[in-house]
Amino acid sequence: MSLEERRYSVLVVSAAARFQESVSGLLADAACGPVIPAAAVGAAERAVLERPFDFVIVNSPLPDDPGTRFAADLCARQGTAALLLVRTELYAETRAQVTPHGVFTLPKPTTRQTLALALSWMAAARERLRRLEKKTLSIEEKMEEIRLVNRAKWLLVSELSMTEPDAHRYMEKQAMDLCVPKRQVAENILKTYR
Repeated sequence: MSLEERRYSVLVVSAAARFQESVSGLLADAACGPVIPAAAVGAAERAVLERPFDFVIVNSPLPDDPGTRFAADLCARQGTAALLLVRTELYAETRAQVTPHGVFTLPKPTTRQTLALALSWMAAARERLRRLEKKTLSIEEKMEEIRLVNRAKWLLVSELSMTEPDAHRYMEKQAMDLCVPKRQVAENILKTYR
């Protein structure tokens, strides 16, 4: 799927209804949807528990919290790109606080063009996170396969009194002879000797 075809789910956290409306228009232009509004951090946390979001935009401060910790925690826990908008006088301090966590920050008031640019940066960051998530998943699958093969190998050692190298060679030969992956050979051994 090309970047132009991809749609990003967005959570907009802002107590200001006018901000929600203006950002929703911009997000529609940027192929984002669905756009879910939340008026406070508590409501945003509930929304995040219900479903994952590609982008989270936080218009700080909020009635129950400034939103900085929420944005930082979200970036740490999930593959979400977060944008925090803060008052100009708090921008430098807030940016220094949340940047190490991967949160994008903009001073407000901001222009529509700047916000559109930030959305393009968030899309780039989200795509990078998506690739890393995919890579992590394949590594985890490979590690699970190694664990499975090792369990089967040690089962052969204990049940058939093979040496570890003999069990290893046996499993490799079975995989080649049957034209199946070693994982399938291991699963068959585990079924047979359990």
